[in-house]
Amino acid sequence: MPITMPHARLRSPTRWTHPALACFAALMLLALPSAAVAQGDPDHTACSPDGTLCFALAIEGGIATYRVDREGAPVIVPSKLGFQLHGGGKWQNGMELGEATRASHDETWEQPWGENRLVRDRYNEMRVPIVEQGRAQRVIDLVVRVFDGGVGFRYEFPDQPQLADVKIDEELTEFNFAPGGDAGPEAWWIPGGEWNRYEYLYHHTPANQVGMAHSPITFRRQDGLHISIHEAALSDYSAFWLQRIDGLHFRTFLAPSSQGSKVHRAAPFATPWRTITVATDAPGLYAASDILLNLNEPNRLGDVGWAKPQKYVGIWWAMHLDKWSWNDGPKHGATTQHTLDYIDFAAAHGFDSVLVEGWNKGWWSESGRNFQFAEAYPDFDMDRVTAYAKKRGVEIMGHHETAGNAGLYERQLDEALDYYERHGIHSVKTGYVADAGGILREDPDGTEQWEYHDGQFMARHHVLVVEAAARRHIAVDAHEPIKDTGLRRTYPNMMTREGARGFEYMAWGEPPNPPSHEPTLLFTRMLSGPFDLTPGIVSLEGRDGRPLPNTLARQLADYVVIYSPLQMAADLPENYLKRPDALAFIEQVPVDWEQTRVLEGQIGEYAVVARQRRGGADWWVGGVTDDHARKVAIDLSFLPADRPYVAEIWRDGPGGGIDGDRFAMVRETRRINGGDSLPIEMMAGGGFALSLRPAN
Repeated sequence: MPITMPHARLRSPTRWTHPALACFAALMLLALPSAAVAQGDPDHTACSPDGTLCFALAIEGGIATYRVDREGAPVIVPSKLGFQLHGGGKWQNGMELGEATRASHDETWEQPWGENRLVRDRYNEMRVPIVEQGRAQRVIDLVVRVFDGGVGFRYEFPDQPQLADVKIDEELTEFNFAPGGDAGPEAWWIPGGEWNRYEYLYHHTPANQVGMAHSPITFRRQDGLHISIHEAALSDYSAFWLQRIDGLHFRTFLAPSSQGSKVHRAAPFATPWRTITVATDAPGLYAASDILLNLNEPNRLGDVGWAKPQKYVGIWWAMHLDKWSWNDGPKHGATTQHTLDYIDFAAAHGFDSVLVEGWNKGWWSESGRNFQFAEAYPDFDMDRVTAYAKKRGVEIMGHHETAGNAGLYERQLDEALDYYERHGIHSVKTGYVADAGGILREDPDGTEQWEYHDGQFMARHHVLVVEAAARRHIAVDAHEPIKDTGLRRTYPNMMTREGARGFEYMAWGEPPNPPSHEPTLLFTRMLSGPFDLTPGIVSLEGRDGRPLPNTLARQLADYVVIYSPLQMAADLPENYLKRPDALAFIEQVPVDWEQTRVLEGQIGEYAVVARQRRGGADWWVGGVTDDHARKVAIDLSFLPADRPYVAEIWRDGPGGGIDGDRFAMVRETRRINGGDSLPIEMMAGGGFALSLRPAN
C-alpha cells in the first residue's frame, strides 16, 4: 500500500531524510503491487497515495527521462527532460540521477471563494538531483508530486557557481503519449502563438494532427482515459506552448521574448510545475483539476475578505452592438447619465456592481500610447458617479484597457490604482487588446520592446498588477491575459480572467460561438480556472439583429456551468425587463460555492453541473448541449436521501431549440426527494437551469 501521512487539516509535509526512513520508503515502494509501479528504477519511482498513478525517472542513453503509468499501463511513455541554455549549450546529455528524497503530504485548506470551499491536498513527493557528468557538473533537481488524479513536476535550480545566472533558450520537456488504442488519442486544442491569443474555437482532431497548441490541452484515448496537459504556478517564467514533434511525441515550446533568451533568472529558483491530469471520464478530469491550486503557494495576502464574489452589469454590450462607443464623441457609452441609469438598474435588481468601460482618456490610440488611467473624459464625472453608487448600495467596477501597452500601464499603475482607491472602487477589469507579439514594454533606458502575452515579461507584469491592486484592496478581472495556472490561491484578488472566446463573439464573431463551445470549454479551458464568459444575452441577438445560436434557457445554464466569481449579466437593461423570468434566475443564482460536482458530460457534446451555494443548503444545476437535442436524467444522489426539496426549473420549452423558437422556455416548480432521478430534455443548442431548495 502507498505510504501516506494521516489526513489532517493544515498538516505540514514530513520529509523522509533519515537514512532508515529512506530505506523503509524504498522497501515499501518495492512492495507495491506490480500493477501499480511504473516500469523503471524503483529507487526513483513515486506513486500516488492510492497507488493508482506512478511516475518513474530513469537514465536512457545518458538522458534523463520519465514515464507515467496508471494501474500498470502506460499513460506517458519515456519522455526526455532538459534545457537549451543560452551560452551554455544543451543540458540534457551525460546525466546521472542522485539519491531520491521523499515526502508525503495531506492537508485540507479553505478557499476564500471558489468552486469548492474546502480543497484536499494529498500527494507523495520525490526530489531527485539530476547531475551532469564531465567538467561542468551542473545540477538541477527534479521535484515530483503524485496525486491520485495526476502528476506535477518541476525543475529547481539550486545555488551553484557553475549555473548561477540562468538564461534559458528552450525547455526540452517532452510528453510522449501511449496510444491507448489502435487509433491513438483524439485531442481538443487551440493554436499557440497565433495572432488572436487564446480566443479561438477549439479544434477536435486526432492527436497526431495537433500543431502548436496552448495549454490546457485535453486528450481522450480509445479506452476512455482522459488526459490534460498544463502548467501550474506560472509567475516569473515564460508560458509554454505544446509543440507536436511527430506522431504522439510532444515537447514544450516557451513563448518568445525580446531579450534574446526566453527566460532569465538568478539561481536559486524553480520553474512552473508541468502537470498531467488523468481521469477515466470527462467529469473526473474536471474534479481532478484542483491539482493546479494545490501546486501553488498558499495565500500571501492575509485577510482577503474585501475580494468578494459578485454579479455585475455594465457599459459593455452596447459597444459590441455598435450602438455606443468606447471613444469620446456622439456615441460615447461611458457618460455620467448612462452610468447613473445602470446604477439604478443594478440597485433595483440586486446586482453588486456596474462595470464602466471607456470612461478614461486615450481611446483608441495606436498601441495605447495616449491612455490616461486617472483622467476622465469631460462627459464622465467620477466623483458624482461613485457617490451616487454608494448611496444606492452599488459599487463601480473600474476598467483599465491598455491596448497591449503594458509599459505605459506600469508607469501609471500606482497613480491609476490610487485614483480607484480614493473613489471606493474595489475591482478592476484590465485589458490587453493587441495581436500576439504586440505587447509593448519599456526597458529602463526607455527602449521599447515587443513581447508576447504569455512570455516572461507578462508573467511578471500580471503579478506586479495584482500585488499593487491588493495593497489597495482591489480585485482583478484580467482580459487578454496570460493563461490561468492556479495563482489565485497565492493571490486571491486575482479573481477571474478571460483567456478564451467569450460572448462578444456572439455579437460580431465569424462564426459566432457554436453550441458545442461551452461543453468543450468545461473540459479544456475551465480546467485551468475561472472564466469571465459574460453570459446572459437574453435578447439572443447580436449586432444588426444577428440571431444567437442559443436558447434562452441555455443562457441561464451558463451561470452554473461556466464558473466565475465575478459573473456578468451582459445584456442591456431594457432586454432584461422584457424577459422577467430569465431576469429572476439571474437575480437569484449564486456566484460563490460550497462544492461542485460535474454530474455527467462528454467533451464538446453536453455537460450537467451541480453547485451548492456557499454556506447554504440549496443546490443549483445547469445543463448545456451541442446542436443535438438530448434527454438527461439528473441523478440527485448528492442530496440527502429522501429529504424533500422544491425544484424551480427553467428549461427549453416545446418547439424550442436553435432551429425552432429560441425563446421558448418553461419555468416550473416540482417537489422531489434526495436520491430521485429528475428527467429533463434539452433542445438543440439549448439547456436548462434549476435550483434545489429544502422543502422546509
